Amino acid sequence: MPQQFDRSAEDLGNAIHFEHVNITVPDQRLATLFYVTGLGLTRDPYLMVSDTNMWINAGRSQFHLPQGKPQVLRGHTGLVIEGREALLARLASVKSKLEGTAFAYAEHNDYVEATCPWGNRIRVHEPDAARFGRITIGIPYVEFDVPVGSAQAICAFYPEVMGMPAALRNGDGKVAAVQTGRDQHLLFRETDRPQPGYDGHHVQMYITDFSGPYRKLLARDLISREDNQFQYRFCDIVDLDSGKPLFTVEHEVRSATHPMFMRPLVNRNPAVNNRNYAYGHDQAAWAMGPDQYEG
Repeated sequence: MPQQFDRSAEDLGNAIHFEHVNITVPDQRLATLFYVTGLGLTRDPYLMVSDTNMWINAGRSQFHLPQGKPQVLRGHTGLVIEGREALLARLASVKSKLEGTAFAYAEHNDYVEATCPWGNRIRVHEPDAARFGRITIGIPYVEFDVPVGSAQAICAFYPEVMGMPAALRNGDGKVAAVQTGRDQHLLFRETDRPQPGYDGHHVQMYITDFSGPYRKLLARDLISREDNQFQYRFCDIVDLDSGKPLFTVEHEVRSATHPMFMRPLVNRNPAVNNRNYAYGHDQAAWAMGPDQYEG
C-alpha cells in the first residue's frame, strides 16, 4: 500500500511570509549599536541607506527603523540567533555605550531577553526546528499583550477576514496564535496588566488572496490606508459580531506579486572580524544545513 501522508500539515493559509516589524527610532547610532553590534544582525546594504531610515536584516525578515519619536511594541518580538555565549558577549560589549538608555539584557532558561535603548523587548532563542522551523536567523513570531477576554474573538477574526489560520492556546495564559507564514505567527497573549496606548508601530505580511480580505475589510470600514496597487493597511482587529475593536496594531498587507516579495537579504556572520578573517565566511546561513534537516 502506498505511504500515506498528512497533506494538511503543509497548509499555510492565506499568509505566506511575515517580513518586518516597523518601529520608529530617534537615533541611528544607538540603533546600530543595539541591532547590529549587540544582536549581531545586518544593516541592509541596498535600501534605506540614508539617515532617515534603516532596515535591519534578520534571516528572511527585517526590522524597519525609520527616524522619529520612539515607538514601543506592546509585547515582544521573537528572534532566532544561533550561539548564546557569543550573543551575550556582543551585548556586553555595547553596555557602556548604551548607558543611560533603556538597554538591558538578561538570561532565561529558554531565551535571552534584550531590551533596545527605547524599551522594545526582543526574546532571542537558539535554533529549534520543532518550534521555529529550520532557521538559524529569523523572526518566527511577534507577541502582543492584549486585554483579558479578547483572544477567542481575535482567533475568529483572522480566519474569517484574512483567511489566516488561528488557534487558541491555553497554557501560560490564553493566547491566540495566528499563522503568518511557514513557522511564523502573530501571538496575542491575554494580560490584565495596564497597557500604553497604541503609538503607530506596524507589522507586515504577504498574502496570496489579496483582494478577498480587502473587500471584507472595506465592507467593515477597516482599511486605514491605500498605499499602492500591491499594498494596503488596516489597524483594528474587531469582534465579528459587535464590530467592537479588540486590539489595534497596523498591518501592512502586501500581495505575493509585490515587487519586493522574498527579496534576497544579506546576513553577515557576526563572528568574523578583521583579526580572524577567513575567506568564504563573510555571510551567515539563515537556514539549517542538510545535516540538521529531518529525514
